[in-house]
Amino acid sequence: MKKIVLAYSGGLDTTAIIPWLKENQDCEVVAVCVDVGQEADWKAIKQRALDTGAASCVVVDAKKEYVEEYVWPALKAGALYEDKYLLGTSTARPLIAKILVDTARKEKAQAIAHGATGKGNDQVRFDLGIIAFAPDLEIIAPWRTWRLKSREDEIRYLQRRKLPVPMKKRDSYSRDDNLWHVSHEGLELEDPSSEPDLKRMLKMTVLPEKAPNKPEYVEIDFEKGIPAAVNGKALDGVTLIKTLNQIGGAHGIGITDLVENRVVGMKSRGIYETPGGSILYYAHQELEHICLDRQSYAFKQQAALKMGELIYGGLWFTPLREALSAFVDSTQKTVSGKVRLKLYKGGISSAGASSPYSLYNANLASFTTGDLYNHADAKGFIRLYGLPVLVRSLLKMSGKAAPEKDAAKPKKAPVEAAGKGRAGTARGAKPKA
Repeated sequence: MKKIVLAYSGGLDTTAIIPWLKENQDCEVVAVCVDVGQEADWKAIKQRALDTGAASCVVVDAKKEYVEEYVWPALKAGALYEDKYLLGTSTARPLIAKILVDTARKEKAQAIAHGATGKGNDQVRFDLGIIAFAPDLEIIAPWRTWRLKSREDEIRYLQRRKLPVPMKKRDSYSRDDNLWHVSHEGLELEDPSSEPDLKRMLKMTVLPEKAPNKPEYVEIDFEKGIPAAVNGKALDGVTLIKTLNQIGGAHGIGITDLVENRVVGMKSRGIYETPGGSILYYAHQELEHICLDRQSYAFKQQAALKMGELIYGGLWFTPLREALSAFVDSTQKTVSGKVRLKLYKGGISSAGASSPYSLYNANLASFTTGDLYNHADAKGFIRLYGLPVLVRSLLKMSGKAAPEKDAAKPKKAPVEAAGKGRAGTARGAKPKA
């Protein structure tokens, strides 16, 4: 019998996929749950997979690998997608694809299935991740082939077979959660003009207006761009993110409403909760401001933009992403120190940063003249720095510069010859007597 490994989350899509695969593929289904920090009752999810028809269910704890090999590289790069999205789902999918391939090899499976829709980004991320390690395996994505058209159809599909439905219809947001974030799509979010029902929706974060009326200060230590401690206490990556999620979530930090451009070309709207991640991105950038020179910082901004595009588009396992990560790691050699932040009602502000590698020099920056800076040197610098401006200005004064606008009047377009009527007469002309 054909054996198929299924990326199983225990949600509505993958719960419906198990019986569909058995009915349409005549196969044995091995459900694989990858634990990247999502809030999940793995015992219950494993039992649900078996009750729905899976031959077996495997839970792989990948939290440590996820943080160290995927989240930290994105953080060090400062990678964002379209200025807002901290790539929570995007960073997890390549790792899940890699684990699916590993499991498929162990199980001697012939195919890998996933629950990504034919409109979404995850189909790209899963497919490319699988192809990167197992181009020989068949990839099955039921949403691209089955007749079910909506989440309501999936619910009815399970109900007709008297199988457990893992959600209520009124709360049928399409969600993805892990250690880094929670994403929400669907329902009222499909109308960009509507205000999201955050009170009903949020899982990790309180509403900013419900946050404490007193700000909280948090101090984060970094070592070569990697967070190492919170408020003076050294923590491993998984615990550190969980700690900041609790602190940030209590203050309404990290709620993002974004209408984004999907890989497949359409726009979609999502609400993202990333409390700990938002704190870390802010703190990391504050430290880079004092530790990186101007040219390195400026070029790293360009690298961050490209890195965000690659990660979002499922191109993690590519030479360019690896090369960009190597560049980023080089810049992070001096990004070590402490950052203090103030959290209040959904907002983050800086309360100071320090580093043994800080390039800030009070002797140079202070309004009090120090030994390292001579104000008189500025005149020669400005003269040379602005030399192109000076040359252009002199040329304009001499009258030889090109005019700002072409003052000549445009020539009239030639009038096309009138069409010929009967007997060779022009249309509209009276015929000769």
